[in-house]
Amino acid sequence: MHIGLIGGIGPGATDYYYRRLISTFAEKNATLELTIVHADTPTLLRNLASNDAAAQTAIYKRLTNRLVSAGAECVGVTSIAGHFCIDAFKAISPLPVVDMISEVSRALETRGLKRIGIIGTRTVMETRFYGRITSAEIIPPSGPDLDDVHQAYISMATTGIVTEAQRSVFKTVIHRLLGDQGAEAVLLGGTDLTLAFNEQTAEFPLVDCAGIHADAIARLAIA
Repeated sequence: MHIGLIGGIGPGATDYYYRRLISTFAEKNATLELTIVHADTPTLLRNLASNDAAAQTAIYKRLTNRLVSAGAECVGVTSIAGHFCIDAFKAISPLPVVDMISEVSRALETRGLKRIGIIGTRTVMETRFYGRITSAEIIPPSGPDLDDVHQAYISMATTGIVTEAQRSVFKTVIHRLLGDQGAEAVLLGGTDLTLAFNEQTAEFPLVDCAGIHADAIARLAIA
């Protein structure tokens, strides 16, 4: 199956999906057919802040039509923030949409986690992953920690580069979620957080939402 990705939001996340898909297909000795189109990060963030689902889904539909012209047979949005309007997009998309939120929800239920911290954009944290996780309690940062994580994340996602200062903010808040809030693990609730952490090598338990999504896309395409 020819995969279509709506990327660019942000560049680091797009690179992560691309590399992970290449690696997965190589392991399966399968040929990867992939087209990526670019969505603008500042535009998405403005639409997210104003909850303008109609504007963002119109962008997604226009980009997906390009993917259709390129031969794509499914589409994924490489952004958790970009999933704020995913249900509206699924209703009008010219291609089947691989929904990250549904995939992460299933993965958490399979892993048996019951109390999970989360870091990412303000909307993702405040809505506790859009209220779509039913098998576990989602714990966002509190007080200034939430603002600090949001600002550090937006800066990182926009540039595609993580600084040590930004990584330090994330690590400090993760330790508080695990220690003070009793979380069993912490959701990387922004796809660009893969710039800062690797689930396999991190010093604390993490759940890589981007990895779960990319793997679900690969399974669908290979099947």
